[in-house]
Amino acid sequence: MNTNQRTVSGSARIVPDLWIASSEKLIVGIEQAKRELAAEHQFALPERLFRVALSEAEALAWETEYPQLVFPSLAEEKIEAISAWYEHGGFLRSNYAMAV
Repeated sequence: MNTNQRTVSGSARIVPDLWIASSEKLIVGIEQAKRELAAEHQFALPERLFRVALSEAEALAWETEYPQLVFPSLAEEKIEAISAWYEHGGFLRSNYAMAV
């Protein structure tokens, strides 16, 4: 087997090392962006909602040609949208409690 290629776990397909290294760099870049976003928006949302925002942004980012470049912007947009939804929901809940 060529030293520049690996077999994919249990299959006969061969994947070039360059592709694997490139994929790993993308994953590392997105994970770094997640850590930075978590530090920046630490108290903006409950953790479970923050994770939802990141998961949705990551899923959308992987559908693009350059996921590591678009992920941070998509994540910011998702965090803002979920924050607005959460704050609005909190507003509605507090008004409902006062009305009852």
